[in-house]
Amino acid sequence: MKAIQIVDQGRVEVIDLPMPPLGAGQIRLRVHYVGFCGSDLNTFKGLNPLALTPVIPGHEIGAAIAEVGEGVPVNFSAGMHVTVNPYTSCGQCAACENGRAYACEFNQTLGVQRHGAMATYIVVPWEKVIADSAISVRDFALVEPMSVGFHAVDRAVVTDSDCVLVFGCGMIGLGAIIRAVRRGATVIAVDVGDEKLALAQKLGAKYTINSLKENLIERLAGLTNNRGADVVIEAVGRPETYTASIAAAAFTGRVVYIGYAKEKIPFDTQFFVKKELDIRGSRNATAADFKAVIAYLKTGTCPIEELITAVITPEEAQNALAHWSRNPGDVFRILVQF
Repeated sequence: MKAIQIVDQGRVEVIDLPMPPLGAGQIRLRVHYVGFCGSDLNTFKGLNPLALTPVIPGHEIGAAIAEVGEGVPVNFSAGMHVTVNPYTSCGQCAACENGRAYACEFNQTLGVQRHGAMATYIVVPWEKVIADSAISVRDFALVEPMSVGFHAVDRAVVTDSDCVLVFGCGMIGLGAIIRAVRRGATVIAVDVGDEKLALAQKLGAKYTINSLKENLIERLAGLTNNRGADVVIEAVGRPETYTASIAAAAFTGRVVYIGYAKEKIPFDTQFFVKKELDIRGSRNATAADFKAVIAYLKTGTCPIEELITAVITPEEAQNALAHWSRNPGDVFRILVQF
């Protein structure tokens, strides 16, 4: 069967693999679409220290059940449209013992610490399979990245009385915007691309700020009567947005970081204390976040076509990742169709 492998920095190959064996308690999936995400791009660029080398990438999955193994519950059957929860948990670390297995210390995400889903077939434990006949196999490939943004909103405990500022309007940031809007919050979207900001507004952001063209803090002061944002969600992973998140937060505000910054960041920590900020990380997503995204997609209000930059073949992966690497602002999601 066909698969994509990132073999070295800047180099992708299409390889042939044997059909994965099906064991008890497992489901074999026929993969139809897999999204390239930011971690895959960083692996391609040689900037992801967590990733295997070489590695089969991919954890944003749209598939159909091909075959079920012995002991799989009867509610799973061939032909069902599904996605996959791509994280693992050890069951013994502090996160697992505290009921937050999605943040397991020893998590191995598909396509990062272990080989992923960019292949014609994959086999996964039935407990990781999420099925819904109302979602197409293509649209299922958007669920995981959007759920990461949904999870950040949950971590921030967003309510309808909050003003929420979101840095970054890629897929994960847009997921945060969608969920904050669905909770009734007033949302301010910040990005450096007007096209992404226009989409954020279509998804419910009340205000947008192009931080390349406008003074962020001055504009935010005008929008919030000098208060700042009750909640700031950082979905970029740049030193500038990490520090700007602290400046943008209101006194006693909540700051949630999703993005991974690649460099060390100097903070003026007096504002942690003066503002008595709640500063939280947000990692991966829960089963409830996946279900919430699926419920949202079933409303039919998501402009899905505008979220998909391109649908490519495996043979086009090298050129697609090279283009994305050179033009990071041009891409929402690239889907690889198998």
